[in-house]
Amino acid sequence: MTNFIGEFECKLDAKGRLMLPSSLRKQLDPAAQESFVMNRGFEKCLVLYPKNDWKYISEEVNKLNQYVKKNRDFTRYFYRGATELGLDGTGRLLFPKRLLEYAGVKKEVVLFAHGNKIEIWDKEAYDNLLNDEPDEFANLAEEVMGNANNKEEDGRVS
Repeated sequence: MTNFIGEFECKLDAKGRLMLPSSLRKQLDPAAQESFVMNRGFEKCLVLYPKNDWKYISEEVNKLNQYVKKNRDFTRYFYRGATELGLDGTGRLLFPKRLLEYAGVKKEVVLFAHGNKIEIWDKEAYDNLLNDEPDEFANLAEEVMGNANNKEEDGRVS
């Protein structure tokens, strides 16, 4: 499975194409064969998955019990807009117009690469999202990671 890392500021051309930074391309697993799936992300961003990683993610979603309405709703929303993409001869991805509209992506974007995905944000929306980082991040880290590795709330190992 891919393990991306990095944050990249890029620009879309007039046709909605993006040149994937070479440092990201180098991180691609050869099994991906420069094929991707783009999908709607949470918080109004887009998410780009290498095609081979998408397979595992979609297998997890497909395991949900479809007799439960909440699962059907999630499945529909999760797959809504999912589109297969490939790099053209010059290393560009053509983003579907409908997905660009969903995320409010204009010309300047930030690619936030982590784990097996690349989040694609309108630059202004990304900057606004992370404006209150210093205090909020410390609190969030404590809440999310405070009990990691089987530690109790006060940090002692149980």
